[in-house]
Amino acid sequence: MRKTSLVFLITIITSLSASAQFSRYIIKFRDKGTNPFTIANPSQYLTQRALDRRSRYNIAIDSSDLPVTPGYIDSVRLSGNVTILNSSKWLNQVAIQTTDAAALAKINSFPFVLSSSPIAARTGTGLDMPVNKKMDSSIAGNIPAINRPAGINDYYHYGLSSGQVKIHQGDFLHNHGFRGEGMQMAVLDAGFYHYKSLQTFDSIRTNQILGTWDFVAREESVDEDYSHGMQCLSTIAANIPGVFVGTAPKTSFYLYRTEDVSSEYPIEEQNFAAGTERADSLGVDICSVSLGYNQFDNSIFNYTYGDMNGNTTISARAAAAAAKKGILMVIAAGNEGNNSWHYLITPSDADSVLSVGAVDTTGIVGSFSSYGPSGDGQVKPAVAAVGVFAVVANTANGLPSYGFGTSFACPNMAGISSCLWQAFPEVSNMDIINTLESSANNFNTPDNRTGYGVPDAKKAFVMLQKKLYRQQNTIAGCVATVQFAVKTDNTMSVVVERRSSTETNYTAITTLQNSNAYGMHDFSYDDDLASVSLGAVKYRFKMIIGTDTTFYLDSMVINHADPCVLVFDNEITIRPNPVYNDLNVKIDRASAAKINIVVQNTLGQKVYNDEFQQAIGTQLKTIPMKRMARGIYFITVYIDNKKAVTKEILRK
Repeated sequence: MRKTSLVFLITIITSLSASAQFSRYIIKFRDKGTNPFTIANPSQYLTQRALDRRSRYNIAIDSSDLPVTPGYIDSVRLSGNVTILNSSKWLNQVAIQTTDAAALAKINSFPFVLSSSPIAARTGTGLDMPVNKKMDSSIAGNIPAINRPAGINDYYHYGLSSGQVKIHQGDFLHNHGFRGEGMQMAVLDAGFYHYKSLQTFDSIRTNQILGTWDFVAREESVDEDYSHGMQCLSTIAANIPGVFVGTAPKTSFYLYRTEDVSSEYPIEEQNFAAGTERADSLGVDICSVSLGYNQFDNSIFNYTYGDMNGNTTISARAAAAAAKKGILMVIAAGNEGNNSWHYLITPSDADSVLSVGAVDTTGIVGSFSSYGPSGDGQVKPAVAAVGVFAVVANTANGLPSYGFGTSFACPNMAGISSCLWQAFPEVSNMDIINTLESSANNFNTPDNRTGYGVPDAKKAFVMLQKKLYRQQNTIAGCVATVQFAVKTDNTMSVVVERRSSTETNYTAITTLQNSNAYGMHDFSYDDDLASVSLGAVKYRFKMIIGTDTTFYLDSMVINHADPCVLVFDNEITIRPNPVYNDLNVKIDRASAAKINIVVQNTLGQKVYNDEFQQAIGTQLKTIPMKRMARGIYFITVYIDNKKAVTKEILRK
């Protein structure tokens, strides 16, 4: 239960508004009536990439996707001295700036307006007591030893950032080609100071910065603002070989400034909502959010721990809405662990987001990392990444320095998520979250400090390989056909192992490999069971990914009940020149069957065909090979119109 009733809060806000302390307001609308946009034509307000995401994950277009009714916004804007700051279609509201009391009165008189409420003070009033921003932690300590040296086959030489990549086995993903290519991420923060010139971002400046927007100043440039977002970005995007490499250097980015470092007011939550909506409309895959709120410069806006329930705050509701649209929301849990508040802060409390706590490179939790659970009992944080002595770019030259905070754990985890999702775009944002949680070292006993623990990207990769893997089998006569589909590239192979009813161990019978690029590929293998004991024949499929990992995908059982034996008599198959003999085919049957023996040349032309009905017992058929020209032939035996075996014969 919230400690302050909604009615009482509205009364206080109305009173404060009357005292003219505020100049920014939220205007909430009743509906989206008379809207020129329609659900039937979503390309008016969503890019093709955004539509593709919805289609891929079966997410329906609904009324929340419709922009705020333009006529409503125009009416508000024309009410007097009013500036529209931004809007939220998911929350159906606009943020405005005004000191015009008459305009506010007029706005409140509109039948389509549900409510108006202040959201930020006038600038420079001196009426409020500023509080610390909820981004960095000032804690210091001893640098933990990094016991994860560069591997000789590593694609990247990580330098100082090796520990924060390898604690998740992110190098496994990088080494196998998953570095963020094709993925798009929005980083929402307080500014990206000098990202255009620091050497840390040389690689992404070429074509990986897709767009920027400052929701605070309402302009495009974010390069001159606060450095926090730049440092968060560096943990993902840095690419200085041997010095500093991020967790997803090939990801593409939108950089959004939603945080105003000069004050702390819920207007920043509204900016966040507008930023996530823009990211959604552009088709962004992931949002990295190192922002959080619980106390504001004016205590009337403060939240209680009960408010951290995922459904109360503007930012939590926006984050949950983004998750419903298919975006993977990765959010810092907060740095309140040493403070009286103690708990996580919003929007990390939102449902369906990946809330991230902070550890060092040895997995020890940072004392500052916020405690869970959420106000409604969710496991929070969900996972942990390096935010204690995190390697980040310094503001002078972009070379690595150390930072502290879940602010840096969050983008580290966002980068790992980007690479993992690149490998498995078939699965949803929630599948990625669930898999990362399941791969973490504390999954079976989650706690309120690191949640499910530190995710293991290699383990998560294996889990998703198994999730997407599919198989089937058939048996015809003496031939069992095993078929399966799995994601592979030319460095990955699958060993088929078999165990008969009389054997105690499995035996490798073939190795299958795909020569193409990474993707879902179909494999098939015909196993001749003529010499295998009757009964249950078991197969299992061992996947080998280079020297990095070996695991079993699945197993199957085939009932080998047909005692037929097909034997090509080896003694008379080939005779030295100039003596040519015919070929004998001996067929043993325990039940009657229709038999068809077909001989084809290398052009696929049928040169011999013998079809007959065989009763129980043994029958010997002679194929007149010496009548045929020299060359290669393929002899196939069908039993009841099903292929039993094919053999290649050389006629000398």
